[in-house]
Amino acid sequence: MITDKFSAELETRLNDFFTDKIDYKEMAKMIREVNNALSLSVMRKCETIESGIKNVDDNFYWLNQLAEVLDPYLEA
Repeated sequence: MITDKFSAELETRLNDFFTDKIDYKEMAKMIREVNNALSLSVMRKCETIESGIKNVDDNFYWLNQLAEVLDPYLEA
């Protein structure tokens, strides 16, 4: 189990992200939708990915936004 605490800077960025950008419950829903679509795609050899492509497209954006909050990589 990881016992490290968030830094104050990360806590601020996460708070801003979930306050100003997207609701945390909506983010959790998106993560589950992407997980479901990708899992089904792998299990069914990509037969079902087309049916969930809009959700994957929208949710991919927000997952990347969250990743940037957690560990900025794309910022110059």
